[in-house]
Amino acid sequence: MRLEDKKRVTEELNEQLKGSGTIYLTDFTGLSVKSMTEFRSKLREEGLGYRVVKNTLMKRALEGLDLPDLSEHLEGPTGLLMSESDPVAPAKVVKDFAKEHEDRPVFKIGVIDGAEVTPVEIGHLADLPPREQLLGSIAGSLTAGVAGMAGALNALMRDIADMIDQVAKKNESA
Repeated sequence: MRLEDKKRVTEELNEQLKGSGTIYLTDFTGLSVKSMTEFRSKLREEGLGYRVVKNTLMKRALEGLDLPDLSEHLEGPTGLLMSESDPVAPAKVVKDFAKEHEDRPVFKIGVIDGAEVTPVEIGHLADLPPREQLLGSIAGSLTAGVAGMAGALNALMRDIADMIDQVAKKNESA
């Protein structure tokens, strides 16, 4: 690779890393070309991209960014997976794909909103339900609370109306 190509790739990586809230480094050792093509296809379905990076260029691209030092994880084959916001979707795709392909690729390390996350923590993220399901659960919980409060207020109003009715009947009979 020529020097000017290296500079261009480093600048591109730097810009992509700046715009990513989620960064995962993976080791894809043992995956065939066919498997890599299938893996990239699954990522594209989720609107994600996967890039094989040269470790030295990645180290240069990370310079000057407000990110943890990832240099110790930039050994051997490195695949770069980035997402602007959702850290769960890429983790799920990798984990699901790895189940079918002899646990490959594997996570080396991740960075979510500037904080380093271990492969174990990324695995926990992958086990979370989809974002829509989580939002639905939260909305359901909020609605249940409001419905419960409405029911309690309705019961209170019914009891007050019943007491007024009983007082009125007592006054009529007296």
